[in-house]
Amino acid sequence: MAGLKLLVVSTPMGPLGQGLGGGVELTLEAVLESLHRRRHALSLVAASGSQLPSTPLQQSWLEPGVPQPSWQHQPRQAPVQIPADGLLPRFWQRALAEQQQFDAVLNLGYDWLPLWLTPQFQRPLCHLVSMGSVGEAMDQVIAATAQQFPAQLAFHTASQAADFHLSASPTLLANGFDFSRYSFNPDPQPCLGWVGRIAPEKGLEDAAQVAAAKQWPLRVWGLKEDAAYAAAVEASVPAGTIEWRGFLPTEQLQRELGQCAVMLNTPKWNEAFGNVVVEAMACGVPVVAYRRGGPAELVEDGLTGFVVPPGDSAPQVLEEDPGIRAGAAAGRGGAAAESESVKVRYTVGQKANTNQPHLMSLKSSRRDRELALEALVSELLRSPQGEKLVEALDEDGDGIDQFSRPMQEP
Repeated sequence: MAGLKLLVVSTPMGPLGQGLGGGVELTLEAVLESLHRRRHALSLVAASGSQLPSTPLQQSWLEPGVPQPSWQHQPRQAPVQIPADGLLPRFWQRALAEQQQFDAVLNLGYDWLPLWLTPQFQRPLCHLVSMGSVGEAMDQVIAATAQQFPAQLAFHTASQAADFHLSASPTLLANGFDFSRYSFNPDPQPCLGWVGRIAPEKGLEDAAQVAAAKQWPLRVWGLKEDAAYAAAVEASVPAGTIEWRGFLPTEQLQRELGQCAVMLNTPKWNEAFGNVVVEAMACGVPVVAYRRGGPAELVEDGLTGFVVPPGDSAPQVLEEDPGIRAGAAAGRGGAAAESESVKVRYTVGQKANTNQPHLMSLKSSRRDRELALEALVSELLRSPQGEKLVEALDEDGDGIDQFSRPMQEP
């Protein structure tokens, strides 16, 4: 049976491939790859100058324009901002104009405009919300969309969804990963790792203080979004503590990250998911993460790393835990099995295990299972307007219930 025709709308933060979109760029790659595996016809709206994913596309519209300001850099009471000649309105002008040739539209950007446009679309418009609460205008439009179109909205983790006033239990969809691009490294070096956009909300200064206390170098991968902030963090610790590694493609990042004894995850806000946490664990690198947001749901405390209260607990864990000390000094030991466990849970295409909703884990090894975003599509298509599309999703005849059911918060 023929697949669906789907239009995926990228983040308007800037061209793909430069790190401007943060973790949404990795999510986009996985979405396109896994939907293609299910023989759906895909088209993409993205910024001019983007490095397009390798997944075959039916059509691509690369729009010129000014990048959209990020909501997490605005005051909570800030009004909606759309710059002149902005990418955001051009993306959604295109989606509105082209919607009739598609069965559904998938929005991966965290912006007010597409959410507000949801009732204006003639084709189903789905949203995968990529951040927690950062502004009152976004909170209101997310709550309103969830109230009116509950099947067309999903979140990454329970802690992220809890940021919003939702009228029903949220649909939780973890990200999927192609773990053929990651390899286990049994021989770490005495160094710490940190991955993310280099901006104040990511909390690099906390990781830098841990590295300085331990007298280990801190290798930092990511786009210097705020150069002044990066310079201030570097100046706050002894010279040579921070090693800037830049923004790297996945294959190169995993090779370098796998050399670290421990990865630190120190955000100042509720991360929606935490792609880099899963990437580190896939390489066998234990993660010390703050007990906030998605990363706290991803790390198995004492097994794949440690979850600590935000603040000064990370240095104590690093100094006192014998498992991490042994991993740094003598190799990963049992971490290889932990790495494989992570891969089972987050492989692109896995079904959801409703017993562990926050992990989206599964014991099945079928790589053809759709990324969780298709679960959002299938849930949407249970609505009256999508009855004919349910058959297309269930082309292998084994039902879609097991990976489209809304998941209860733990």
